[in-house]
Parts: sequence; structure tokens; C-alpha cells
Amino acid sequence: MPYQKAINILQGGAVIAECGPMRLVINASVGKVPQPDIGVRAAEESFRYLEGVARLRGLLGKRFSEIPEDMDNPLAVKMVRSVLAIGNEDLTPLAAVAGTIGDAVADFLFNRGMTKVVVDNGGDVAVRLKGGEAVTVGIRSNIDNHDLSQVISLEPAISSWGVATSGLGGRSLTRGVASAATVIASSASIADAAATAIANASYVEDDHVIQRPAKEIDPNTDIPEFPVTVKVGPLSEEKKTMAISMALERAADLIRKEVILGAFVDVKGKVAMTDFFQERLVEF
Repeated sequence: MPYQKAINILQGGAVIAECGPMRLVINASVGKVPQPDIGVRAAEESFRYLEGVARLRGLLGKRFSEIPEDMDNPLAVKMVRSVLAIGNEDLTPLAAVAGTIGDAVADFLFNRGMTKVVVDNGGDVAVRLKGGEAVTVGIRSNIDNHDLSQVISLEPAISSWGVATSGLGGRSLTRGVASAATVIASSASIADAAATAIANASYVEDDHVIQRPAKEIDPNTDIPEFPVTVKVGPLSEEKKTMAISMALERAADLIRKEVILGAFVDVKGKVAMTDFFQERLVEF
């Protein structure tokens, strides 16, 4: 069944694009002037991107080693490459779908002369900057809580940024105990897949950590046999520290390989982050 589609322009020039499970908030400007008309065009393109990926969902829900390399959909190819860069055998290309679509919309706008583009796809954010533009991105330390806990500044020295968050209570299933794992990378596609892997790495065994096979939570999941976390009760400070340490160790490996730039992890209110992330925190 085709998804219902809706496009709305907000006061201030932001464009909301909704199609099935996708909800994009698109901000595009030249200098200080918002460009909602081209934002609407980008919204229309986003529907085409989503529908193209959706047609390949069965294939993209397989392990990347089972997927042929000759697909003719460039977004599907990018999803596979992002997951390959992360290197987790338990990730399918669907781990990068939100970020990949966000990147495609951001690139569509950036290639048409926008100097500042921010595309938020359900919390996975693609940013494109030029001409001295900068942007701030809010971070939630608990993915269930809409209040911001930190704000980071992304400078124009790097034209392409991606910021993505995974964790318990998010749109996707997680195998870890992190309330939130947020990643900064050069693309939202990479950040999306990496955030999933880093959040998964935060798992600790504890009587207060409840897991179930993924297929019991979502019959259509791409990881049906894997255990996923459904509840995290009180954890000792030692267990929180252990979970954060394992998540940041995974992040550090990806940083050493130049796959991502930085990461932030929260486990039940206990927070830690890499230097790259720390250096970009601003007061709000």
C-alpha cells in the first residue's frame, strides 16, 4: 500500500515532510534567508528516496555479506557501504536508512546553492555548510525525553556533518543498555549505523536488564533472532561505568579507523564523551 504523504511549511521557513514512517524537518537557507520553496522540492524528492529504498527492504534487511554489490539504487549502495565501514556482522543496511535518506535530501539542497542545510530525520541529522555558516545541534541524553541535555556547535570548516542517536526507547531496537549513544561523523548515514553499533556495545548482564528476541517485539524486524533490550531497571555505578566503557571503546575503534569523529554515551544518567564531542559543547 502506498504511504500517505504530507508537506507543510512552518512559520520561519522550515518544511515538514511526512510519508509513512518518515518525518523530515528540512531547513534550507542562503545566508540568513530561508528557502522554503526548494525545501518543498526536497520534500518531494524525499518521498521518492523512501519509496525506492522501501522496494528493496527485503534485500536490505539481510546481512551485508548476503547482498549483491550491483544494486542500481545509489541510496541502497550507500547504506551497504556505511554498514560495511562499521564492521558489525549483526547490522543490516537498514541500520543506516534514516541517515542515508537525510543525507540525500541535504545533498539535493546543497547542490542547488544552499549555504546552510539541516535535515532532521527523526533525530538523525544531516548538515551541510558553506560560506562561513555554522549550526548548533541539540542532544538528548535520554532518547525518551524531549528535553535537551547538551548542545554542540558544528563549524563551517567541515562542509558535511552527520549526527545520529540510538538507544533504549528510540525508533529502532537496541541490544544495549544506553539511554542514548550519539555519534558525530562526516555523514548522517555513517553516524546512523555507528550510533546503533555503539549503543549495542553498551550491553551488561544484570538482573534488571530484560531482553527478548527481536521478533517478539517487532515481527518485521531485520534482526529476528537477536536478543534486544526491552527494559533497564536500576543499575549500580559499577555496571553503568562498565556499559559506558564498552560503548566508548567501540567508538574509539571507529575513531581510530577514521570512520566517525566523536561520540557521547549516557547510561541511566551517567555520561561520558570523546574529546571531539567535548570540544564542541556550547552553553544553551
